[in-house]
Amino acid sequence: MTSDKIMTIVALALLFVSFVLTFLLLRKLVPGKKYNRVRFIARVGMFGAMSAILYCVPFLTFNIPLFPSFLSFHFDEIPAFVCGFAYGPLSGFAVLFVKTLIKLPMTSTMTVGELGDLVLSSIYVIPSTVIYKRIRNLKGVAIGFGISTLLQLIMSMVLNVYVLVPFYQFMGMPFEVIFNAMKAANPAITDAQWSYAFLAVLPFNAMKDAIVIVVTFLVYRSIHVVMRFEKTEQ
Repeated sequence: MTSDKIMTIVALALLFVSFVLTFLLLRKLVPGKKYNRVRFIARVGMFGAMSAILYCVPFLTFNIPLFPSFLSFHFDEIPAFVCGFAYGPLSGFAVLFVKTLIKLPMTSTMTVGELGDLVLSSIYVIPSTVIYKRIRNLKGVAIGFGISTLLQLIMSMVLNVYVLVPFYQFMGMPFEVIFNAMKAANPAITDAQWSYAFLAVLPFNAMKDAIVIVVTFLVYRSIHVVMRFEKTEQ
């Protein structure tokens, strides 16, 4: 079986699992009529599947030589943003939650990477969608993206310095292995704390966030009329 066929099977499996998990985990958490609850679950299942595919399928994630190999680009936040802008912050967070649950059994980071991604993605998606829910125009989009990006960049550095790197050392990964990976990517890095944070974590997340913002804006601008019309038909 070729790698393309394997990836197709993985993508379809993720699609199925996302709907099942969404139904089982969220059907009792969403208030309102049963009809509205089903629509919520269907929306989150669809966007959760997209997010999980962008997060889990290997050829949709990548590294670049400027950053350590454990910092990989993946754009699973885009479906969460689109869903959150269209249907509210709870929907956006639910997409991230389902995506994380799907990825956890495949973890290669003892679940720490996935949980860290969930925290940082939530800090990124929720403020933007909350602000846009109150200011539904381009000004709201700009304010939301600006505030959430700033929060996410700050928290990404703090989380790496005080949680992620210390955790891997605590679990027995030699400091030399961690630091050598950082140094190999960027010789200017002098320690595994704030030098790493400012010279690797900050530019990495700034670059990724910029791509996410541009793609989210283009996608949502293209389909928001249809999505908002569907929302009014509830």
